[in-house]
Amino acid sequence: MAVKVLMTWDIAAERDQEYFEFIIGEFIPGMQRLGLQPAEAWATIYGSYPQIQVGLLAADIVEARRIIDSPDWVILQDKLFLFVKNYSYKVVPSRPGFQFYSP
Repeated sequence: MAVKVLMTWDIAAERDQEYFEFIIGEFIPGMQRLGLQPAEAWATIYGSYPQIQVGLLAADIVEARRIIDSPDWVILQDKLFLFVKNYSYKVVPSRPGFQFYSP
């Protein structure tokens, strides 16, 4: 059964430009190389929720765990940490449509 890796974060103050360059140029292509398929990306405009939520698809929980435990995941995640705060992720069964991340 397919799963989604749901990730949330807030963009660090004054890092917007570098953040967007990293996300488009390195983070998304890197996740695809690892075997995760981008499914959705959402930005919060109003309310006290994480600013960004991303959903990435994996074939199953075994594949998702293999990717999350890989050194390449850690490298991408560490680079992401240069541009974001309040980062969190979890793996959930995939369903159609928007899946809200709630810790």
